[in-house]
Amino acid sequence: LHPGLHLTSPPLDTGQPGAPRARVLFLCTGNSARSQMAEALASVRSGGLVEAQSAGSHPKPLHPNAVRVMRDEHGIDLAGRDSKHLSVFAAERFDGVITLCDRVREICPAFPGQPETAHWSMPDPAAGHADADKSYPAFQEAAAELETRIGFLLAGLVHRAEPTPTPSKEQS
Repeated sequence: LHPGLHLTSPPLDTGQPGAPRARVLFLCTGNSARSQMAEALASVRSGGLVEAQSAGSHPKPLHPNAVRVMRDEHGIDLAGRDSKHLSVFAAERFDGVITLCDRVREICPAFPGQPETAHWSMPDPAAGHADADKSYPAFQEAAAELETRIGFLLAGLVHRAEPTPTPSKEQS
């Protein structure tokens, strides 16, 4: 969990219109489950203070169990989202890039602005399961782990965005 806490970001929403948001890119091989779930959780749980995106090195269609677990257990609708290749974001600047699988970490390109990077090695919930019902528990575990990690990530981003207290005259 700790690497995600080291993301350097611009200040989060201070209540002023036009305040910059942290931009985070989640990557995995297929962009069919883990990275899509992470993107949705970061966007929704931050209340829009984080602009999250996701992509994959070898995009596949969104897995039905990713849609199901996010809808049924996290109240987030992934239906209709498209999988994207990581090249779509090659010229964009991010505050953080988080790889979610070992294969994409090995080939992750450099992004402009040298964003902070983190690696959250997570197993593919669809791997080794031909039957959708048998793989569902793996999707539940992946979503729960992402929920926890995203919570720590957001707490770290919010903490960095808080103004540093100015010492009072008695303290100086």
